[in-house]
Amino acid sequence: MHSTLIVARMEPGASTDVAALFGTFDETDMPHLMGTRRRQLFTYRGLYFHLQDFNSDNGGELIEKAKTDPRFVAISEDLKPYIEAYDPKTWRSPADAMATRFYNWEASA
Repeated sequence: MHSTLIVARMEPGASTDVAALFGTFDETDMPHLMGTRRRQLFTYRGLYFHLQDFNSDNGGELIEKAKTDPRFVAISEDLKPYIEAYDPKTWRSPADAMATRFYNWEASA
């Protein structure tokens, strides 16, 4: 399983609205088109963490293909009032907000 973690800033009190937007989005076939297996959203002291797990390592490629879908474009626009890039000066795409994993451990079967 492949995972990505996007880090951004979130407006205080916006978690309910952001969760509702993703709830609607995730009821469509978009997560399946992107290979999304699981999505988890976290907040901590004004920071927003978007953990997305994919069925395979090609999740980034599938997201690139999905970026032109009107539903993907719409949720990106709908999130703008609530989510801001962690560093607006360097942000060009979600890839600029992805954390780098530096350690991983899994229990053996």
